[in-house]
Amino acid sequence: MAAPLLEKLSESLGSPEPAVRLILSVLIGYVFALVYRWFLFYQPATVIHLFHICSGLSLAAFNFGSQLYHSATCVFVQFLMLRLMGRTVTAVLSSFTFQMLYLLSGYYYTATEEYDIKWTMPHCVLTLKLIGLAFDFYDGGKEPLNPEQKKGALASVPTLLEVFGFSYFYGGFLVGPQFTLRSYQSLVARELTDCPGKPPNSVIPALKRFALGFLCLAIYAIFSPSYPDNYFLTDEYEAQPFWYRCVFILLWGKVMLYKYVSCWVIAEGVCILAGLGYNGVVDGKHQWDACANMRVWLFETTPLFGGTIASFNINTNAWAARHVFKRLKFLGNKTLSHVATLFFLTIWHGLHSGYILCFSMEFFIITVERQAQALVRDSPLLTKLANSHLYPLIYVVQQFIHWLFMGYPLVPFCLFTYDKWLKVYSSIYFCERPEREKAKLKPASEPWKRSE
Repeated sequence: MAAPLLEKLSESLGSPEPAVRLILSVLIGYVFALVYRWFLFYQPATVIHLFHICSGLSLAAFNFGSQLYHSATCVFVQFLMLRLMGRTVTAVLSSFTFQMLYLLSGYYYTATEEYDIKWTMPHCVLTLKLIGLAFDFYDGGKEPLNPEQKKGALASVPTLLEVFGFSYFYGGFLVGPQFTLRSYQSLVARELTDCPGKPPNSVIPALKRFALGFLCLAIYAIFSPSYPDNYFLTDEYEAQPFWYRCVFILLWGKVMLYKYVSCWVIAEGVCILAGLGYNGVVDGKHQWDACANMRVWLFETTPLFGGTIASFNINTNAWAARHVFKRLKFLGNKTLSHVATLFFLTIWHGLHSGYILCFSMEFFIITVERQAQALVRDSPLLTKLANSHLYPLIYVVQQFIHWLFMGYPLVPFCLFTYDKWLKVYSSIYFCERPEREKAKLKPASEPWKRSE
């Protein structure tokens, strides 16, 4: 019964059925969060763990059927590693190796030349969770710890129910965000609330994030048909003027990113509603941004590449900084640590060559931007110009350049394979096409010229 309804809904929305299942699953998270608040908030920890496990598994089954065994296998193996290997470097390295190899094997055996929603999509989120769990358990036996490590360090080995509940929590299983087992334990212990001992007053903050996420989803649904990925590969795109091709990349990149923004913001609302988003009190106000994966206002207004990166996929970037970049301090070189972190994120996303090119260009663009900022700071004339009444005009130009060069590396990120992204780049490297390419595009309305 459900399958025909989903097919009809998919047809009416003009979206693939897996995408419809995914967004419905994220929305169902709000129902689960309400059930938790109304009926389970005061229940024993065991009952809450079982609820989170069953709800997460039901979402996995709804989206991926029997392939949910992949996630269950990795969670159980991770638990065994913690139990049998203890707080050792061997346990951390074994966890990192096993979880990454399992994910990469999944990419290898399921990869296609299109963006598919399959079991590897939530599994990449789970992989970071489980590797982070191994690091946090290891940190629990270390001294001294920095403040960041203290927030996640585990004082004792978690139970099987805790590990499974943490892994399948409905607010973060499918699309994130990343959070620590310590945060999950605090949720189950009823500590993440602005009203001690009572469900948090988080309905309004959650609805605000839902509304914002729904707005972003509507923007994507309205404009994405006008900016499809496959248009880059058509003769029509290649025949357009150079300026048009560049502007299309700019607008396409902006619209395409709303696909991720909408899912993350809506999922954040689920975490806030359950209480996981509670982040203490700042300046007398209760904060609900512990699970924020997007700073939407910064994302929309920043004219800097660094600002966009700082506003986008925040929890994953923070995870990589904490567990990869900072752990490579022994290298004694920030640039090398940065490159290694980007390489990790590259293979974590997948095995396609497009990912490698995208993150390579990200490193280059960020490096150039930092040098440009230093040049402006060191030049009195440029500093004065940047702070003058001409700044609104400078801002517009800067935003155009910013989004043009944001869209440029996203082309291989979305097209994946060498033959596709190279075709696009070869059409926008030069303002003028070679004569041979011009001949191919010559109109066929003058047959006497073709015969000469």
